[in-house]
Parts: sequence; structure tokens; C-alpha cells
Amino acid sequence: MKKNVRLKVKPSYVKGLKTGFPLITEDAVQNISNVKEEGTIIELFDEKNVFLGKGYYGKQNKGRGWVLTQNSQELIDQEFFEKKIKKAINHRQDLFNNYETTAFRVFNGEGDGIGGLTIDHYNGYYVLTWYSEGIYSFKDEVIASLKELVKVKGIYEKKRFAVKGKYIDDDDFVEGEQAPSPLIVRENGIHFAVYLNDGAMVGVFLDQRDVRKTIRDQYAKGKTVLNTFSYTGAFSVAAALGGALKTTSVDLANRSRSKTQEQFSVNGLDYEDHDIIVEDVFNYFKYAVRKELSFDLVILDPPSFARSKKHTFSAGKDYPDLLAQAIQITERNGVIVASSNCSTFGMKKFKEMIASAFKQTGGTYNILEEFKLPQDFKTHKEFKEGNYLKVVFIEKLS
Repeated sequence: MKKNVRLKVKPSYVKGLKTGFPLITEDAVQNISNVKEEGTIIELFDEKNVFLGKGYYGKQNKGRGWVLTQNSQELIDQEFFEKKIKKAINHRQDLFNNYETTAFRVFNGEGDGIGGLTIDHYNGYYVLTWYSEGIYSFKDEVIASLKELVKVKGIYEKKRFAVKGKYIDDDDFVEGEQAPSPLIVRENGIHFAVYLNDGAMVGVFLDQRDVRKTIRDQYAKGKTVLNTFSYTGAFSVAAALGGALKTTSVDLANRSRSKTQEQFSVNGLDYEDHDIIVEDVFNYFKYAVRKELSFDLVILDPPSFARSKKHTFSAGKDYPDLLAQAIQITERNGVIVASSNCSTFGMKKFKEMIASAFKQTGGTYNILEEFKLPQDFKTHKEFKEGNYLKVVFIEKLS
């Protein structure tokens, strides 16, 4: 039986919680430091003892838990989790029924009503990601609910929290049948090799599904393509399948070469026809300028924060300079796919960064189209940080 603790919310935070803001921050609640056990049920009240919400205690970045319900009578039990997960599954029925796509998000944290938990589907296998010890304490209820609602081949988990200051890199397999390694999944007919038991990232970022399809179907044919921060080359494969003349994938990680070769191969493409370069992207930009290289389509999807031996990159500060370098090696009337998953700024600020980069280079541009998270990455309207993805297709005019 979970402990229940009553806590008072500071007056300046009451309005936000009343309107549905789901994150419980340390600053918002009096004496939250008195709660010691993760997974404790927290009941929140204002100064006049008016009930505001109920959730759980769990340390996740700056958060100290999530509000799960504004109904004081609702219990946080097996039935609660099953109801939330069932609603999430119903929201994604078109994906469950889509033969061409077998990898997608089933449950997206606070967007589906339970902050700190995501569930991804990979061809009948499910990967649960826990973002705090607090939500992890509900593991049995979540797994039982999932198995009650869908046919499950096997379950894996990722723990994105530290225990006693250390991240636990133990076996991610939980129960059921073990997935092949690699497991081949489909996304709009594109094949991807994923590894469910190989650390925090499995080999493809599911939130870019719509962007990859658009590159393949509308922008790649007959083009030379540069894919920077390419990871396992998913954008490159999409471009190649769309008829790109040649793709160049650049990433600093040594394993990016073999991983990208594998993604080409599982799609019946000869990776020898494409360039796969293990290099710091910042150094590659300098090299490309020096060699007077240019591309018709440049994909710029850096991590929010990255550090190499010579460079430190923070998206909120350094994206305009990075984009300015990409502009230099993009052909006139070429297209830049500018993307950021940094949650500290929104689309408006991102467009200001784009304007700043073109001002730096003295060029002009036209915004062709924009993307945010796909429909399976459901977001919470009061929690802007959860709607993190920003992708802009930019035509370089001069």
C-alpha cells in the first residue's frame, strides 16, 4: 500500500495547478523535502485546504513528481493505470492497424496522463521507459495493465534515473519472448534495424517519422543529401529510398558507420553508393567549405547538448551559428531541414534563430513547411516543454 502525504502548494503556483499544469516542482510545494520515499502518493492543497490534485513523488530533472488526477476520490491503482493506457491505445488504433508502420509510441508521458512513463511498440514488443524511481514503483501495475489490453510478445524497459548516483545498465529484458537482435521494424514502408536490449537508444528516433516520410516522398529525388549528426542514418536511408543521387552521413560516434551501413542493407540499398563519415560535424563543415562542397538537401538535427574534444554545443545558444555553417554549403534553391528537440524554446524562438542565421550569412530564405511531434507523441496543452520537437524545411533563395 502506497503512503499518502498531504502537501500545501505555495499561493503563486495554485493557479497553474488549477488549470492543469501537471509537473510538481520543488519550488511549488511547501516542505516537499520532507517526502523521502519515491512513489509516495502526494495530495496537493492550497492555503485554504482546497484540494488541487493528486499524483506521485519522483525526482525527474527539476521535477519532483507529477499530478495524475484532479479528482480527490480517484485512486492511483491498477484500475487507474489500465484506464489511462487503454485510452492511449485507442488513440493509436490507426497505427496498430497500419501494416506499413510497426514502430510507434503507444504512451507518451504527461500527454497521455502519466508523467514520467513512455511506452513504445516495436513489431509486437514493448519498451517501457521509466524516468524516475517514483514511477518505477508502479511497474507491476503498468505491466499488468498493458498485458491486459494488448497482445504482447515481449517487454523491455529503460531506466532513465540514477540509483544512489549511478545509472543501472543491467539487462533491459523484462518478460515474455526475447526479440531478435536486430529486430526489423517498418515505418511507412522503410525498414529499420533496432536493438531493444542495447542501452537507452534502440537505433531510431520515432518522433521524426513524418519528417522522414516527407523527405523520401517530396524532397529527395535527384538530390545530393548531407545528413549531419546522422546517428544510424535513418534520414539518409529515407532520402536514398526517395531517389537521392547520393547521401553523405556524418556523425562523431564510431559505431555510426556500421549502424548506418546496416540500415542501408536492411532496405536493399548498397551502402557503398553513399558516403558514411565518422567525424565531428563542426570539423566536417570546415572541410566542406575548404573543398567547396555543396548539397541540394542538408539535414541538421543536432542533440540539445553535445560535447566533443574541441567543441561544446548547446542548442539554445549555438543553433544559429551551426545553421549559418549549414547555409554556406547548401546550394542556391536547396533545402535545409532544420530540426531541434530542445525543450527550452518553442517554434517562435526557433524561427528567430533561423532568421538570425540567414542574417549572419547575408542570405534570403523561404519557409516551405513545418513539423512538430507526430500524433502518437501526444502532448499536454499546459506543459509546453513536452511539445519539444521543431522541424522547419527552409529553401535557401540566396
